[in-house]
Amino acid sequence: MTIRRILHLDMDAFFAAVELLRRPDLKGKPVIIGGRGDPMRRGVVATATYEAREFGVRSGMPFRTAQRLCPNAIYLPTDFAEYARWSKVFKAAMLEVSAQFEDRGIDEAYLDITTLPASSTAIGRELKARILSDTGMTCSIGIAPNKLIAKIASDLEKPDGLTILDAADIAARIWPLEVRKIPGIGPRAQERLNAMRVHTIGELAATPPLNLAKRFGNAMALFMHAAANGRHDSPLVTNREPKSRSRETTFQEDISEGQAISATLAKLAARVAGDLSARGYAGRTVGIKLRFADFTTLTRDRTLAEPTSEPAIISQAAVECLKRITLDRPVRLLGVRVTDLMPEQSSPHAGLLDSLDH
Repeated sequence: MTIRRILHLDMDAFFAAVELLRRPDLKGKPVIIGGRGDPMRRGVVATATYEAREFGVRSGMPFRTAQRLCPNAIYLPTDFAEYARWSKVFKAAMLEVSAQFEDRGIDEAYLDITTLPASSTAIGRELKARILSDTGMTCSIGIAPNKLIAKIASDLEKPDGLTILDAADIAARIWPLEVRKIPGIGPRAQERLNAMRVHTIGELAATPPLNLAKRFGNAMALFMHAAANGRHDSPLVTNREPKSRSRETTFQEDISEGQAISATLAKLAARVAGDLSARGYAGRTVGIKLRFADFTTLTRDRTLAEPTSEPAIISQAAVECLKRITLDRPVRLLGVRVTDLMPEQSSPHAGLLDSLDH
């Protein structure tokens, strides 16, 4: 039986890295990217250099919190058109390695390198060198028998890491990690697992699925138990026309402040716009998903006059959707999606907002 070799590549602090290409004088300094780059206005951190992260600055954090943690940080506005341009460059380098390619967003992608004759180490090192040469930026790569473990691996030695794992490495490298490191397990699920005295992936792997099902239901229980044991058979999705692009975030603590919710919505809309531009698509329908603290989940959509990938237009439509929801309870999760996609070159830029969808 052939053991799959799946490569996950994640660009290191991608937006910040692009900005440092234009501002090399800022290298080695704490730089925060987000919104219009004005810390005096309400905004949300899109990304930050590792120097800023050492102070505790994280993506999705309000500017006011970032300022308190890192008062000497330098702020720059987001430029998704430029990030999308560089995204295409590093993905072109990946496609030269293997046509078995899955695009996962503006700053990450997968390759299936199972049938390539070179070793995983050689492939990883060559790809990293090529991307550094083509872009001047570093990336982190994880190579493992499946997508889930490869994604976890790519985060183990950031920045500029190359981590290669096989089934025998899971106990030593994956099981000591907190359960939140498994993609798909958010803060709320982590809290519920911790209440069951399950804190690490190894403890989750040893928990009977029947016990998990009592808290999470059968489907989620089976997923978590399999993932914790390194089993994940999802194939790469290649050469498929995307139906939608979406981004969502689960807040570490439920939030009630309307301006903070709107700022997060704008950040998510900008990331969706970046994903669309990177793949050369535009979409006509913008939607939001909002989950309250009591797990009540609402969605709202708005249809545009023309397809777009413009961050400002997607953000405006998302905010209009938000206005149709009464924010009478704390919010746990927020998401933005764009559907009705088509190749961008066949569609003019969007204009005014049109009719409501529902």
